[in-house]
Amino acid sequence: MGFYTVAGGINTGFILLSLVGVAAQWRLLQARRRRVGADDAATAVVSLNQFTVSFLAYLSFFVYGYSITPFNHFIVWPRLLASALVLLILVEIWRDRRNSASLTSLVAACLLLLAALAGLFWGERHADQGRVLATAMIVVITALLAQGYAHQILLIWRSGHTGGVSLRMSQLILLMDLSTIAFALAMGLRLGWPLLLLAVVSACTKLAVLWLFRWQHGPQARARRQYQASLA
Repeated sequence: MGFYTVAGGINTGFILLSLVGVAAQWRLLQARRRRVGADDAATAVVSLNQFTVSFLAYLSFFVYGYSITPFNHFIVWPRLLASALVLLILVEIWRDRRNSASLTSLVAACLLLLAALAGLFWGERHADQGRVLATAMIVVITALLAQGYAHQILLIWRSGHTGGVSLRMSQLILLMDLSTIAFALAMGLRLGWPLLLLAVVSACTKLAVLWLFRWQHGPQARARRQYQASLA
C-alpha cells in the first residue's frame, strides 16, 4: 500500500470527521434559533460571506476531483457531502435573516450544485478543459476563502464574542486541512498544488478563529462587548 493510498484514506477519514463539525455548526444554529429572544439573531456573528465561499471551495474540489485523470474518489465524494451540509447552513442563515444577500447566496449555491452534478455526467469527455477550469476556480476561491474568513475574524473581533460560530467545526476542519496538505504532497505538486494551496490558506484562517475563541474570554473582548452593548 503506497503513501498516496494511505494519505488519501486518512484525508477521507478526516474529511468525514470534519463533516461532523459542519453538522455541529448546523445544529448549533438550529438550537440558537429555538432559544434566542426576539432582539437577538440565531446567526449572530456568523459570516454569510465565509460560508458562501466555503461552499464554493468544497464544490470546486468536487469538480476538480472528477475532472482530473484518473477520477479521484478521495476528493469527489467527501466534498459533495460537505457541499450539501454547507448548503444546509446557508438555508439556516436565510431563514434567520430573510434578506436579499442570504437569498442570493442560497439560490446561487443551489444552481451551482446542480451545474456541478450535471458536469459529473457529461464533463468526462472534456476532462482536460474541466481540469483547467477547476484549477482556475480553486485559485480564485482560495483568494475568496481568505477574505471570507478575514470577514468572519473581523466580525468576531469587533463584537468581542464568537456568537453562533461553532468551535467544534473549526477544530475538525483544521484537522482535515492538515491531512489534506499531506494528501496533496502525496499526489505530487503537478496535480496536488491546487489542493495544497487551498488547504494551507484554510488552515491558517482556522488557527486564527481558534485563537479568537480563547481571546473572547479576555479583558479586551469584554470591553468590546460592553461597548457594543452601550450602542444598542
